[in-house]
Order: sequence, then structure tokens, then C-alpha cells
Amino acid sequence: MHTVLFICTGNYYRSRYAELLFNALRVPGWQADSRGLRLSERNQGPIWPQVLIRLQQRGFPPPADVRWPLALAEADLARATLAIALDEYEHRPLMRQFFPAWVDRIHYWQAPDLHLLPAEEAFRRIEAGVTELVAGLSVR
Repeated sequence: MHTVLFICTGNYYRSRYAELLFNALRVPGWQADSRGLRLSERNQGPIWPQVLIRLQQRGFPPPADVRWPLALAEADLARATLAIALDEYEHRPLMRQFFPAWVDRIHYWQAPDLHLLPAEEAFRRIEAGVTELVAGLSVR
């Protein structure tokens, strides 16, 4: 089984949505996971509720068991077949700080956090990225 690892800052919103959407699309031979580079105690609950609402709006049931955010470790990067950070501007410097050997070995998308981009647009960008990724993996 191949793994795509989605990375964001808090593993509460963007990377979790990418992970859950990817897994809901059921790509044969692939599964998704997600982690965060800098978890926050300010987040309430295990996941941003809008993530689960957006999944339902797309026709996918939310997971029965929603885990809490997890911090990225080097072992996660080593296990992943493909790693994607959700916002290059924000995450490349954090990767350089915490995982310098990996900074140029992962892919970067352009889905900034809420203070820079409304959730609707970020969800749309994540959906476009996941759709393109799935299409590319399906033709392999």
C-alpha cells in the first residue's frame, strides 16, 4: 500500500481535509495520512468542524472516529510514498527549520491558512489538488 502524506501547520484543517477527501475517493493501492508541523492548543476539538461539513456537502460521510492532530516526525516522511505540504509560503520555512533534509523532497501546494485565504477558496484549492493527484495516480 502506498501512502500520500499531507502536511500543514496544525493538522486541524487543511491537511485533515486533504487526507479525508483523498481516502473518501478510494484510490486503489493508496491511502492518505496527515500531520502538522506546529500543533496549536488553541484549536477546539480534534478537527475543525467545517472540514466534516465540507465532506458531507461533497457527498462523503464523516469518519466514525475522528482522531486528534498529530505532529510530523521524520519517520512519517520516511514511510510516505509521496509527501505534500499544503502551503509552500508557510510550510517550506518550517520544513527547512524542522526537517531540512526533506525540504526539497516534498511537494508544495498553494492553500494558505484562514488568516490569508477564506476557507471556501482553500477548500476549493485542496479539492482541485486532490482531484489532480488522484487522476495522476489512477493512470500509473
